[in-house]
Amino acid sequence: MNRTTLSLIAGTAALAAITGVASLTAPGASGAAPAKAAAELPVERTTLLCPAPSTSDLADTSYTSYTPVTKGAGGAGKARLQAATEQSDGATGGKGTKGKGKKAADKPVLTPKEPGTPVTGDTSGADAPALIGTAEGKFAPGWTVQETTEVAAGTGRGLQGVNCSAADTEFWFPGASTVATRTDYVHLTNPDDSAAVVDVELYGKDGALKSTVGEGITVPPHSSDPLLLSTLTDAKQTDLTVHVNVRSGRVGAAVQALDDKTGGDWLAATEPAGSLVLPGIPKDATSVRLIAFTPGDTDADLKVRLASPSGLITPAGNETLHVKAGMTSAVDLGAVTRGEAGSLVLTPSARAVPVVAALQVVRGKTGKQETAFLPATVPVGTRATSADNSGKGSTLSITAPTGTAQVKVTASAGSDGGSAVSKTYTVKAGTTQDVEAPVPNGAKGTYALTVETLSGGPVYASRTLSATEGGVPGFTIQTLPDDRGLVSVPQADEDLSVLQK
Repeated sequence: MNRTTLSLIAGTAALAAITGVASLTAPGASGAAPAKAAAELPVERTTLLCPAPSTSDLADTSYTSYTPVTKGAGGAGKARLQAATEQSDGATGGKGTKGKGKKAADKPVLTPKEPGTPVTGDTSGADAPALIGTAEGKFAPGWTVQETTEVAAGTGRGLQGVNCSAADTEFWFPGASTVATRTDYVHLTNPDDSAAVVDVELYGKDGALKSTVGEGITVPPHSSDPLLLSTLTDAKQTDLTVHVNVRSGRVGAAVQALDDKTGGDWLAATEPAGSLVLPGIPKDATSVRLIAFTPGDTDADLKVRLASPSGLITPAGNETLHVKAGMTSAVDLGAVTRGEAGSLVLTPSARAVPVVAALQVVRGKTGKQETAFLPATVPVGTRATSADNSGKGSTLSITAPTGTAQVKVTASAGSDGGSAVSKTYTVKAGTTQDVEAPVPNGAKGTYALTVETLSGGPVYASRTLSATEGGVPGFTIQTLPDDRGLVSVPQADEDLSVLQK
């Protein structure tokens, strides 16, 4: 067999490997069989980023890691959560500690041992660094890490919580502020081996705020940079929308919003959409403020409704919200839940325009108040997980705004012992339920709650953690979006007929 023949055979083999994809992208080809449905397979690698928890010496922080058991996941793998190797600081007003994380990075904060059982770690004080976590194999599908911080006194005192998140290239945060009583940071964490270049833009009630300080910010490899928002602009505005746009590379991002008098919490990113659901407003909320922004060049008009336990109702005096293009709008809804479980549902009055929105929620009486934030979120989808739960301090809220749904809630084994328990619930269309979530048999330590959509929907959910100290009702809210533990993998077949064309 000569070299030309070998080359032809090799070329034919290479083309044959490609034709499976070709047959999927050309379903109308003569004689071609219909493309097969994509297979849902477990992801094989997940990276999560946790921001530096606090600048307070009185801060106590716990980390809880959990991976639900996933059918089809590999039998091997590992996961670890460890300090970023470098923390940036400098002229940005950040609270980083340059180079401090290098030694700590050698020792993981926690190392999960098996899916289905939570693992916890903790730290205290003001020097805790940002963390970078990686899970592979059986630990990757649905991996969830919760960072929970309790601050005893001072600015931001109370309970602060955030789900460690994946890196991306764009983030929106409605609900930030630069008024004198607020100290807000945007945390940028780079998990990669090359630097990321980021623009941070601020939008107030009259549009974009002028600032050149937020342009072209370099976040070094394996580092975290907390930027104080008040150093990016001289404007003092109650309601701001923060836009993080990554020019090169990718980062994780979260906003830490701290108030001198009413505590504070983390503000997670939200995505623009024509219709929005903000699930799980605490029933005893004394003040609820809606902040919204549309990133396009078209105004948005939204219907405002509350999904209560009995159905959808319209808040008196706040039936609609007009959001001007490129400007942040806000409205006080007061004690909108009136002692019942509730979720806010925003739908377009006419033409759908992409909007981002979040709620600033206050509990407690004057002098003993605490604040948390609730951003709009995507549906639970196939499965969503909340880590770091306890029987008395956790409230699981589920809403089905458009159609009745059946959901399954599973309480995992405890971090120190116990066995998993599941319950099934029916949530009627247009309602919100604070469900009595299951607790593991013989529970010891903290546990995870996994929510799965069995039928109907879509379903939206959030979990509220509460811990009252000194009469102050500390709380934090995390939404439960789909954990993206499964990925669609197209099925491909060889189709040598393309070589004849």
